[in-house]
Amino acid sequence: MAGPRALWFTKPSQAHLAGWVASQAGAPFTYRAVGATRGELPPGYRHDRWSANLGADTDERFERAASALRTWVVQRDAGITVFPGDPVAPGATFILVLALPVGYVAAPGRVVYVIDEPRRSGFGYGTLPGHPERGEESFAVVRRGDRISFEITAFSRPAHRLARIASPVARRLQLRTTRKYLAAMLRAVA
Repeated sequence: MAGPRALWFTKPSQAHLAGWVASQAGAPFTYRAVGATRGELPPGYRHDRWSANLGADTDERFERAASALRTWVVQRDAGITVFPGDPVAPGATFILVLALPVGYVAAPGRVVYVIDEPRRSGFGYGTLPGHPERGEESFAVVRRGDRISFEITAFSRPAHRLARIASPVARRLQLRTTRKYLAAMLRAVA
């Protein structure tokens, strides 16, 4: 059976990822404040809030953006492999695979909640054992007045030994990935 291993010299195989996802199905989250990206972020973590203006509020633009979130377009267009890649659903377990300058990082997570409201659409996911960070991240498309915005909210702290040792590098990777998410969503609604 596949075990939690965050760093890889070669990209993990589909078979390994499938085994890992299956083994994580009942695993506990690696943090206590499950669902906190919907409200007050917990102390003891780095807090991040990012947003991008997606333009005038139209039903078509809102639906395009919501669809991009539901189908992992933002993550894929940011250069991340999402396994298994099924549409976002509550409780779905997945692994994100990111290319590093040397090797890959694999980050297991589970969808904590899904938002499907007339003025807000998106989801939040939390980290599972083997993820290099501990915490939660949410992605939402929100109607604000006559505009639509894409909002990312996260709280995290290093979990893996190397993420702690190389925290400035890990932080740069987080920020670079977030910028890619924002750019990917802008492309999705363009």
